[in-house]
Amino acid sequence: MLNINCDLGEGLKNEHLIMPLINSCNIASGGHAGDTDSMIECVEISIRCNVEIGAHPSYPDKFNFGRKKMDISKAELAYSIISQIESLETIASSYGKELHHIKAHGALYNEMISDQDLADFYLDTIKDYKSKYSLYIPYQSKIEKLALKRNFNVIYEVFGDRNYNNDLSLVSRDKENALINDPLQVINHIKLIIESNVVKTISGDTAEIMFDTICIHSDTNNSIGILKEINKVFKNR
Repeated sequence: MLNINCDLGEGLKNEHLIMPLINSCNIASGGHAGDTDSMIECVEISIRCNVEIGAHPSYPDKFNFGRKKMDISKAELAYSIISQIESLETIASSYGKELHHIKAHGALYNEMISDQDLADFYLDTIKDYKSKYSLYIPYQSKIEKLALKRNFNVIYEVFGDRNYNNDLSLVSRDKENALINDPLQVINHIKLIIESNVVKTISGDTAEIMFDTICIHSDTNNSIGILKEINKVFKNR
């Protein structure tokens, strides 16, 4: 069975439609989106749908939805990351649930692909969670290498609705070909990854990739149609 994950609690109010179609979720915890009410709602729906719960910390920047690099001190960022994780952890615990994983969001996630100093800082910030939760991270990234060296439990993530550059970075959302919105194109994209452990890049080449979970963004146009097609083709849920 494929593990399909989705970023939720981001204000779209589509969690009740998406949760039955996925296996794990990454819940916005107040950094780029979300608040106590939305976290509670997501946790409740995830329990009903038997979906693993993950924290989704980001730069504390709701104005830019956490998708822009933020000029912030390391002390402030560390405090924010921990506060976000603890907020969701507390809510999940009140329902008798533990978090399954941590997945950084947006610019924070993408920068750690190539920024070793930021990746090192992030792993140091969340080091107390190392024995408790897995990390969703990309293959062949700076954070992957450091996380493995530090003995974090790594879960490799690929994006089913995003195009890749040759270096396995994601095509910038500023570009027209960043997203894959057509369900059949997403299926072909995923099939190549599953069958050959490679991803087709925007240049037409292929690059080796590893995956344990596949992300479909809740704010991708036609995300629900995409998820339904994935479940139909791969008989996932």
